[in-house]
Amino acid sequence: MKLVLVTAVEAFHNEIIQLFKEASIENFSESDIDGYKNKTAVLVASDWFSGVKDRTNSTLFFSFTEANKIDNLFRLIKKFNNNLEINSPIRAIVVPIEKHI
Repeated sequence: MKLVLVTAVEAFHNEIIQLFKEASIENFSESDIDGYKNKTAVLVASDWFSGVKDRTNSTLFFSFTEANKIDNLFRLIKKFNNNLEINSPIRAIVVPIEKHI
């Protein structure tokens, strides 16, 4: 068993749910999160509100599931990201689980 974590901008919420279903991951959880991106030094210097960071409404999905289902999910996410027209790809990581009850 492994833990998969997936983050994306809120606009992709329904697409991520569909990707989980296509990967046969039926049990998962989600949480709304705020994503932040620091501006580059040049942009900060020219910005009136230079102390303000760019905030994005995002979503975190996670599931404890089998490795083969995660492999399918990663293939689907890679395909989705390859077809994006904006620079906000879905991000995913896998964490091995040493013990569970």
